[in-house]
Amino acid sequence: MPSPTDPAASRPSPAPHHARATETGIGPLQNRIEFGAHQLLADEPGTLGGGGTGPGPYDLLCAALAACTSMTVRLFAQRKGWSLEQVSVEVTHVKLTPIPAADGSPGTGVRDRFEVAVTLFGGLEAEQRSRLMDVADHCPVHRTLVAGAEVEVRDGSRPLSA
Repeated sequence: MPSPTDPAASRPSPAPHHARATETGIGPLQNRIEFGAHQLLADEPGTLGGGGTGPGPYDLLCAALAACTSMTVRLFAQRKGWSLEQVSVEVTHVKLTPIPAADGSPGTGVRDRFEVAVTLFGGLEAEQRSRLMDVADHCPVHRTLVAGAEVEVRDGSRPLSA
């Protein structure tokens, strides 16, 4: 295993997840999103300059968090053999106003908040419900959002450097 000071340690592993967004030319903002063999349309509502023909970027982010939370809970319950009949997860995204600085001056930057409501159906004991809610609070997408991520934007018309 490379040490933290080894340049190989900071190189990302090959990405197993990939998506492509391409403008469709229908409306000002509509994009076709491709995930391998899967496709969907993304857009913004008319109030934000789009045509409202598909979910917006934050809707897709909420969907990713909701799906990951549900799948994580399901997999854990299956592994434990618990009688979880169904999981439903609702995610709401809101922009928070900046917290004022200690000296009373306005804060900087807008923060994001994702509110996650998990509903568990089935004959679960209180301890099982509690454990599943703890598991829901640690799905991989949740951990990524909380930890933050590096985002590198590059010119896609140029080849990657070695």
